[in-house]
Amino acid sequence: MARIVDVAARILSETGTVTTMKLQKLAYYAQAEHLVRTGQPLFPEDFRAWRGGPVAPELFALHAGKFLIRPGELDGALAEGALSTEEESLIAEVCAAFGTYSGAELSERTHSEAPWKDARGDLPPSEPSTTVITKDAIHAYHSEHPVLVCQKY
Repeated sequence: MARIVDVAARILSETGTVTTMKLQKLAYYAQAEHLVRTGQPLFPEDFRAWRGGPVAPELFALHAGKFLIRPGELDGALAEGALSTEEESLIAEVCAAFGTYSGAELSERTHSEAPWKDARGDLPPSEPSTTVITKDAIHAYHSEHPVLVCQKY
């Protein structure tokens, strides 16, 4: 199974330089799409319901302190054969679908979706949270609200 760093490196190879917020959200939507298509996670790491939307702490640790991240800047990324051809294709589809969105726009989108909202509960917008957004919640929501509407299988 791939790791989030492998998926993030593939995203960067598709998009080029992006904000770290956008990288996090594209990884989140790649996970959601993979869960819907296969019933299995693309990577084992979890997202947390942070103020700015879903964030995977393991990926955050690799880009902390940066606003922009460029291809090749993730340590330990993209081990040979970590992603199948189908997984690379899925990531490319997610990047193509959301490539014109900014990190802030993707964050706003996740703020309107049940997995993040439910994990946040009644917390005020400025309150930090480390609550896990479960893969089951992501799968259930995006099965009903597909990430890639025209790509539903």
